[in-house]
Amino acid sequence: MSVKPHLELPAVAEAAEPPACLGRRLRLARERSELSLRALARRIGVSASLISQIEHGRVTPSVATLYAMANELGLLLDELFRDNELPAQSREAPQTAATVQRQSDRKAIRLASGVRWERLTAQPDREVEFLYVVYEVGGASCAPDSMMRHGGKEYAYLISGRLGVSIGFDSFELAPGDSVSFDAQTPHRLWAIGDEPAIAVWAILNRHGDTRAPV
Repeated sequence: MSVKPHLELPAVAEAAEPPACLGRRLRLARERSELSLRALARRIGVSASLISQIEHGRVTPSVATLYAMANELGLLLDELFRDNELPAQSREAPQTAATVQRQSDRKAIRLASGVRWERLTAQPDREVEFLYVVYEVGGASCAPDSMMRHGGKEYAYLISGRLGVSIGFDSFELAPGDSVSFDAQTPHRLWAIGDEPAIAVWAILNRHGDTRAPV
């Protein structure tokens, strides 16, 4: 009887973003927007207590909650990977012919729903979010009874594992080598299938206006 080898995820030199650092960035953005905890919670449909726990690093947000908070606060995902908390406009990268992002230097964020994002661009890009995404075993973009949507378009290429994709009323199962693209305004949900992580390269073009829509 053959034994299936244990799958090890590709290592990155930097650990996933600590919840406290991520929460602090979200809190500063909320304060700059002059929004109270209750106001932000009401706008994205969660409790003020949850927002507070995220901001203080006691809870790691799910993909759907982080998307909703970032969009309501006018943040790009790139801004959540930053090393410091200065306003984005003060850290514009110098213009060069090309930039290289080394695998060992990727910034990463691990989310509560079993999903990890690693930024594939060396510098922020306000037009496209280019990510290496890992859906861990059991990981999903949102709960089974909900879907999420936001402005923009998404493109993904599955490297390994199997990925479930629901877009509107249609559902698909992606295998390694498969790709998918869709209008992100259509309600959608993504999840790992089986007993190994689903690993993909993802691009999100012109993301804005995230909401979650119940099934």
